[in-house]
Amino acid sequence: MSKSETAPDFWLIASILGLLAIGIVMVYSAGSVLGFHDYGDPFYFVKRQGLFAVLGLIAMFIMMNVNYRILRRYAKPILITCFIMLIIVLIPGIGVVRGGARSWLGISSFGIQPSEFMKLGMVLFLSYWLSQKEYNITSFTRGLLPPLGIIGLAFGLIMLQPDLGTGTVMLGAALLIVFTAGAKMKHLLGLAAVGAAGFIGLIIAAPYRLQRITAFLDPWSDPLGAGYQIIQSLYAIGPGGLAGLGLGMSRQKYSYVPEPQTDFIFSILSEELGFIGGLFVLFLFLIIVWRGIRVAMTIDDPFGSLLAVGIVGIVGIQVIINIGVVIGLMPVTGITLPLISYGGSSLTLMLTAFGILLNLSRYAR
Repeated sequence: MSKSETAPDFWLIASILGLLAIGIVMVYSAGSVLGFHDYGDPFYFVKRQGLFAVLGLIAMFIMMNVNYRILRRYAKPILITCFIMLIIVLIPGIGVVRGGARSWLGISSFGIQPSEFMKLGMVLFLSYWLSQKEYNITSFTRGLLPPLGIIGLAFGLIMLQPDLGTGTVMLGAALLIVFTAGAKMKHLLGLAAVGAAGFIGLIIAAPYRLQRITAFLDPWSDPLGAGYQIIQSLYAIGPGGLAGLGLGMSRQKYSYVPEPQTDFIFSILSEELGFIGGLFVLFLFLIIVWRGIRVAMTIDDPFGSLLAVGIVGIVGIQVIINIGVVIGLMPVTGITLPLISYGGSSLTLMLTAFGILLNLSRYAR
């Protein structure tokens, strides 16, 4: 260990491993009924989650111990590879359709989600690009528009799948980096107005998105259709009370909450572990965001600082959207809860990103 390095942030490691452990337990609890019903094995989902957790931990350990500055030279190739994957997945016969979106590459039930790779690839590239001394992001045409063009292209390709949830997380984290890099507020506010109009256009263009908005505002207007997921999620959270029904005792996982081991796993967690369990999970996420921001503020390297901001942005935005959907404050978007929900690509990429953040913490003051 060089003089400039320290040990990785203990609170970050403890929170990450704590959430991962909770996630594995909850994937088994929430997915055991569906696993037995569909595959004849109650351990079906947790075994696969455990496999990807091991792969993710290996990736996290490697990234934690390899100097993050090496990532500078690979930022462009990684972004180009992510764009190629986003294009390939749109080709009929190659991209796999799941949940109404052509967003997977793979065979049978094994696959990867290119949009998940793009979230980290975009954060890495923008951190590299905007941290260069000669780059002037305060200029609208030469400084702000070029990165926004790349962000918009990536968002557009993700929306062709379509995957509004993942696209929103990528967009939010990318814009957070742009803001932190020094973009003028008046430029961002103007673009935000244009973006809001475009966002409304995307919702209007696809009837199912408009139905989700309607269901979010009044799920009881269509209790067996667009509002079903939100209603069943609230039915899970309510009976959980303060301490929950007990681990494994959820009633809503018995084919009431759709895919309880993925997007709505927090509702099952709240039903079984109660308000205390849900609050503890949010507390661990809050520690990650706090320590991540601390790394971004205390590291001397602009590239490292922006990279930390981007990773924290991915985590924070994804948690806010997922929890917001589960408790009925946001429309359904199909976003997983980091480290908790079932999903190979999401889990492996998130642990890889945390490995980079832990590496950055070794160089923070």
